[in-house]
Amino acid sequence: MKNLLTSREWMAQLLAADPPRSKSLVMTILGDSIAVHGGVAWLGSLIELLAPFGVNDRLLRTSVFRLAQDGWLGASRDGRRSSYSIMPEALARFERANARIYAPLMTHWDGSWTIVMGPAGSIDAVGRGLLRKEMLWEGYSMTAPGVFIHPAADPKALDEILSRTKLRGKLYVCRASEAQGVSKRPLRDLVDEGWDLSGVVGGYELFIARFEPLLGLLDDLPAVPPEQAFAMRTLLIHAYRRVQLHDPHLPVELLPAPWPGAQAYELTRQLYRRLYAGAEEYIMAALRREDEQAGPVDEAFYQRFGGLR
Repeated sequence: MKNLLTSREWMAQLLAADPPRSKSLVMTILGDSIAVHGGVAWLGSLIELLAPFGVNDRLLRTSVFRLAQDGWLGASRDGRRSSYSIMPEALARFERANARIYAPLMTHWDGSWTIVMGPAGSIDAVGRGLLRKEMLWEGYSMTAPGVFIHPAADPKALDEILSRTKLRGKLYVCRASEAQGVSKRPLRDLVDEGWDLSGVVGGYELFIARFEPLLGLLDDLPAVPPEQAFAMRTLLIHAYRRVQLHDPHLPVELLPAPWPGAQAYELTRQLYRRLYAGAEEYIMAALRREDEQAGPVDEAFYQRFGGLR
């Protein structure tokens, strides 16, 4: 009981030091727990899943209402009960974010850069603002108005952005490498000019400091109760996700050494593998209390962090 109390105290301290916003926490649970169960959950199940974090019914209803307004969720009613499903376009965005969160940090540089250019007059002010937001979120650097670069761009992710923003066919996209026989600065210097990684480094270091003690606590526990395993897994991914989604995911050859993101990933992998099974017990119980036909996770879930089984 002493160790169990200690782990609960750790969780209470984490919530007190960095209390998550309810809407952001709902997003984490949708991406980590609901998307892999078909992307649908009844409101009663969501209330149960948010309860360990002190999110009451009113806050939850407000959060899902706003997410529905923003196009992330679709709502359905069956009598007095409501269910929420992740919209198809939003599901694609969750899958893209999940690919960044759960995949090993093993991007290598081939010496080239992807350049995206929007000539003056090709898109309006609203389109430029939307493009800038999406490209920076994807990890690109804006080197000049309407010009974005990345040394390890994902073509599928870029195509999805251009499709979703309705800018396909309006921008120039090319790959560039150093011109031979010309006196010039090395292209790798663009990293120093294009990205300030100090915030990402600080974020990873804070994450490690907060979550590394949890490894020792779990070593001392014979088993973690399902509700606690779910709460820990959710807080783990919530904190890791916030740092990850600000990481531009540059190739390992262009990162400062040692790169704390590698240590943070390994820590997250170890903790997730210890917590996922117990957490799934709690998730399945919450889902099936509202829907007896709720299915287990899809097979892709077990590929997270290089394989959970």
